[in-house]
Amino acid sequence: MKRSLGAATLSLPSPVWVIGSFDAQGRPNLMTVSWAGICCSDPPCVAISVRKNRLTHRNISTTGAFTVNVPGCRHLAQADLIGMVSGVVADKFATTGLTAVSSELVNAPYVQEFPLNLECRVLHSSDLGSHTQFIGLICDVKADEAVLGRQGVPLAGLVQPVLASAPERSYYTLGPQLVRTATAGKALQPDQPAV
Repeated sequence: MKRSLGAATLSLPSPVWVIGSFDAQGRPNLMTVSWAGICCSDPPCVAISVRKNRLTHRNISTTGAFTVNVPGCRHLAQADLIGMVSGVVADKFATTGLTAVSSELVNAPYVQEFPLNLECRVLHSSDLGSHTQFIGLICDVKADEAVLGRQGVPLAGLVQPVLASAPERSYYTLGPQLVRTATAGKALQPDQPAV
């Protein structure tokens, strides 16, 4: 039997992404977000939701750009600290010891040490209430060679991304690979007549 939990943000899990932005004076800032995801394949886009009172919101609104930086498990402490302090009072790059690299394609910094970085230009923004959703056109993806598979794309098992469970206020990571996509359901697929 199902129990109604009401209207709440209880979807599981959420990515732990670190958003890079510059302020109007060119100072780099970082913010940890979990309300985010891929939202379009053609053109390639991501969506992030940012509270209106955050420095990152002002930065993205001013510059029209941001980066999505995907921390691996070994960078959990830095990603967590980035979400604990405000960029108004602290230089998060200096505090965490991370390196800001200016994108050559968008007006935003990315994190050198994180295994995966997406450089995004704001394509659209939407006022949702407490948050603004920014749709970012992915202009380039940068990945450490160490996380690339034979096909030249990042592999989740090598990136080891951090996941969040908002209801528990806890972090997780991926377990072992189960199967490749479009294989588990084949056993349930009705027989197709030969053509």
